[in-house]
Amino acid sequence: MATEQGLTKDTILSSVSGYREQAEAGASKDALEKMFERDKDNLRGMGVPIETIGDYADPDDLREARYRVPMAEYALPIDIDFTAAEIALLNLAGSVWSESSMSAPARSGLRKIRALGNTVDERIIGYSPKISVRDHAFAPLQRAIELARTVTFPYLKPGEAAPRLRRVRPLALVEYEARWHVLGHDTVADAERTFLLSRITDAVVVTRESFDPALRRGAGERALDGLRQLALSQTALVEVHPGTEAALRLGRRASPAPQGLRVPYVDAHILADELASYGPEARVVEPAHLRALVIDRLRGTLERNGDDA
Repeated sequence: MATEQGLTKDTILSSVSGYREQAEAGASKDALEKMFERDKDNLRGMGVPIETIGDYADPDDLREARYRVPMAEYALPIDIDFTAAEIALLNLAGSVWSESSMSAPARSGLRKIRALGNTVDERIIGYSPKISVRDHAFAPLQRAIELARTVTFPYLKPGEAAPRLRRVRPLALVEYEARWHVLGHDTVADAERTFLLSRITDAVVVTRESFDPALRRGAGERALDGLRQLALSQTALVEVHPGTEAALRLGRRASPAPQGLRVPYVDAHILADELASYGPEARVVEPAHLRALVIDRLRGTLERNGDDA
């Protein structure tokens, strides 16, 4: 990127850090050239364009070919500029995701941003947020969304004895209340459905059947809006002991009520799991079916651990 004219292979092998050290350590020219070819392939596979410029008189003669990464591929539009702090924030946004969880365009964009050479604001460089993706279904669903491919997976709904195989056109992955969901078009029901990833009981299979990528447009917003509307339509009244973990965690998303906290929720079974984990710190006042679910979980814990639990 430092020269528009490009550099010859010999210049690169003798001057670029890594090759130079290998040469000084006694590596043969043949070994260095193999390393160079492999690195070129790796960079191209990562989305970094590498141009090969042959002799002007004979373009097919590559004995003195020069190589370059065109700056135009990394240049920003003239009406876009980033401050050092903005570059730092964009880098931090990229660092939130592991490489395996970022789409190919996102990885390419992050590399281009880092290639701008701006000085990073050191005041925030130590802040490194992370998003953890523990659901085994996340990666294949993300890949299927990028490729616009239909998937199949077994899904266990609450109250059903066994999972049912679903065939879905996945449109968006969204996180809501620390849990991942996928919005997709269920081809059997011929309607959009939101699926909780933790209820996918086995491997997600990405099929060869493709769908129109335009279906993905606005899907994330639709999914989040649907989840928010569902949570607002149903709430639980929960009494909590002040200063406990239950009070802290539930208080972040609940509103005060005369008898405790009014907690919005999407899924009664998921909320029951959470409330049961707090033990005596939380007690469900209403609705009755949620209270019954929590009691069932507490009784199950007691039976598994004996009377001394």
